[in-house]
Amino acid sequence: MKTLLVTGGAGFIGSNFVLEALTRGIDRIINLDKLTYAGNPDTVAILDRHPGHIFVQGDIGDRELVAHLLAKHAVDGVVNFAAESHVDRSIDAPAAFLETNVMGTLALLEGARNHWQSRSAAQHDGFRFLQVSTDEVYGSLGPTGSFSETTPYAPNSPYSASKAAADHLVRAFQHTYGLPTLTTNCSNNYGPFQFPEKLIPLILQKALAGEPLPVYGDGRNVRDWLYVKDHCTAILKVIEAGRIGETYNIGGNAELENITVVKTVCALLDERQPLPSGQPRETLIRFVKDRPGHDLRYAIDASKLQRELGWAPSVSFQTGITRTVDWYLQNQTWVQRILDGSYRLERLGTNAA
Repeated sequence: MKTLLVTGGAGFIGSNFVLEALTRGIDRIINLDKLTYAGNPDTVAILDRHPGHIFVQGDIGDRELVAHLLAKHAVDGVVNFAAESHVDRSIDAPAAFLETNVMGTLALLEGARNHWQSRSAAQHDGFRFLQVSTDEVYGSLGPTGSFSETTPYAPNSPYSASKAAADHLVRAFQHTYGLPTLTTNCSNNYGPFQFPEKLIPLILQKALAGEPLPVYGDGRNVRDWLYVKDHCTAILKVIEAGRIGETYNIGGNAELENITVVKTVCALLDERQPLPSGQPRETLIRFVKDRPGHDLRYAIDASKLQRELGWAPSVSFQTGITRTVDWYLQNQTWVQRILDGSYRLERLGTNAA
């Protein structure tokens, strides 16, 4: 593929993907991002003079803009990262998630379909639309088992329900119109450029400041942790060689309880930047009232991706979390520029009404 339209490319996973794709053979990326609170132009500032990176501030729901970009740049594929993505925010304000994740995806699909249908016969077969989704659409697991591509959807939060709806639209456009689509469902990402409302950067920033570290419930909720650059290489594999109409699960083979993740971050910070008091940061952990509808456990079976496309995660959790902690320590200016905005590391998602 020569040219990709990447939506949400100034966000956490999207920006890492843009950086990775431009080093791995994609000639040009049209980066469309609305720059909501979680989108940050600083994240892709390193590409300001890169001839293969064109940044456009805009909304995937702006049909005229999407059609213009697809036609003007003769786009060969779309990778849709654009989404409202934080479960806690979806509890407090679900309507925004439906607007972006469902109606925005629908507008993007219609633009992609029209563009794909207008292409020449030679260009027609090479076009792809890849929907980046989440393991949360599958609901919650018990103590055993894992999600596969055939696991029925059972979303339990407004966020995951909106992503499930978007995934179904992508499937419908493939079956109804023949649009060559692909869907990936990933586990919990972590790594550079993650907005500090998510668990790892939130704990990291509070721990640096010596503040109490809030952990939901008893901290025993389990997630499979995927280093973001591993996720990006998997997406590139899927868009290059995935079978049209298929779904591929992407996991990190790193199931851990939240409390273990928090304690790991504390230990790494204690080694690198001890508190002036010498107090171990683990003593700052405070268990707080659980999130409404908090899923117990997620686990991904990514064997289909390995079997068909030869992909497997290359970064262990210990290596990835060490890299992540070091990145945040070295990039506190980036973090502080975000915290100068409306977000102040406060707890969200307490509204169960």
